[in-house]
Amino acid sequence: MLVGLLAELDEATESGVFYDRVCQAVVTLTTMRRAVLLLHDETYRSVIPVGASGIAPELMKRIGGTIDETPIAQIALEEDRVVEVGVHGGDGDLAAHVPARYAELPESAYLTCTPISAARRWLGVIFADREGEDYPLDDGERETMMTLGRLAALTASVEHSTEQRESERRLAERVELTRDLHENAIQRLFGVALAIGSEEELSKTERRRCQEELRSVVTDLRRALTRPLETPERPAKACLGELLDHLVERRPELRVDWPDDVVVPADLETVAQLVLNEALRNVDRHADPTAIDVRVASDGETFSLQVENDGAGDGRATRGSGLGLRLAALEALRYEGLVEFGSLAGSRWSVRLVVPVGEK
Repeated sequence: MLVGLLAELDEATESGVFYDRVCQAVVTLTTMRRAVLLLHDETYRSVIPVGASGIAPELMKRIGGTIDETPIAQIALEEDRVVEVGVHGGDGDLAAHVPARYAELPESAYLTCTPISAARRWLGVIFADREGEDYPLDDGERETMMTLGRLAALTASVEHSTEQRESERRLAERVELTRDLHENAIQRLFGVALAIGSEEELSKTERRRCQEELRSVVTDLRRALTRPLETPERPAKACLGELLDHLVERRPELRVDWPDDVVVPADLETVAQLVLNEALRNVDRHADPTAIDVRVASDGETFSLQVENDGAGDGRATRGSGLGLRLAALEALRYEGLVEFGSLAGSRWSVRLVVPVGEK
């Protein structure tokens, strides 16, 4: 079983097939009857299921959470061991180790938690049980489950490193684009602005030179902003609607206004999620909100996403920051869209994405 899993390490895991196989191995090689593997996802800001064996689909949709609300996972990761909880479990009753919404699930009086970690990085956990039967694991089972957890950690680490390298390449491309714009177009526009703003009257020749310079700058801008990127775009793991549904469950201050007839164009999923994530990250870093309003809208010609929050103070905390939002704005330019962000009256802050959706 282990050799077979190792042979699959270099295969794509986007579909979750490899992690399904890890869960199947847990069920096959131990007395567990069902297992689910969860990994931390920055998009969802919690752990989400990426593989399972013996788990009903409707139950899979309910699984997820954070380490703060799941003591069993925190113990497993901190102490790097398989944790058992239940009536006869060594670490106490199940209700004290998992969120209340899981402690009352049918046939869940006993649960094991296997850590998935590598190089002191907590990546996720594997939950497994016997569908209600409660008796301790033996040493062989614990060793097997730890080995499978290490194998899952190896794969997750490779995926994380790949995503990080791609993110770094995208960042480098956008920084290079920003530098090109500043060293060429921005400085030339500044020169034209100085000439136009001069108190002296411009001659016909000087006005003609300003016009020619502006046309040249516009041409350079169009060429720079439409040049293809070298890094292939990674598909979104979930749609914007699924992401917002998940976040609403975790963040009670989040309110979503999304009319039923509004649909996110498939090619805008990635940029919409990028802007949403950067907006929420900005809120977490620089505000103390009581309400975060997300509005999704479309008038047939443009698609818009707006995130507005209170608790931003006078806006000084965000000055000089917002690199992620600026990079998101550059990403929006690829779709001929724009990202606006700034402080509003009443200690509020707003981030707005607007992208044309008509024929281009």
